[in-house]
Amino acid sequence: MQTLANWDGGPGPWILFFPLFWAAVVIGAATVLRRTVRRGRGAPWWPADAGRPAADSPITVLGRRFATGEIDEDEYWRRLSVLDERFGRAGKDGAA
Repeated sequence: MQTLANWDGGPGPWILFFPLFWAAVVIGAATVLRRTVRRGRGAPWWPADAGRPAADSPITVLGRRFATGEIDEDEYWRRLSVLDERFGRAGKDGAA
C-alpha cells in the first residue's frame, strides 16, 4: 500500500505544496486585515473618518464656497492656510 509519505524513498513531490499552502494562508490573512483596516472596522487605532474632514467642517465649507464662486482663489488660499493651522493636521483640540 502506497501512502502520501513514502518514507522509503523520501517525502515525494507533494511536500512542495506545503510552502504554497502557507503562502496562501499568509496572503489571505494580510488581504483580509488590509481590507478591514481600510474600511475602519475592527481597528480601534484607526477611526473610520481619519483623514477626511467632516461634512460641516470649516475647511469643507470653504471648499464649497470656492467651488460655487463665492470667493476667489487668493482668498481661498489665505483662508485655507489659517484654517489648516487650526483645524487641519493638528486635530480638533489643537494638539499636534
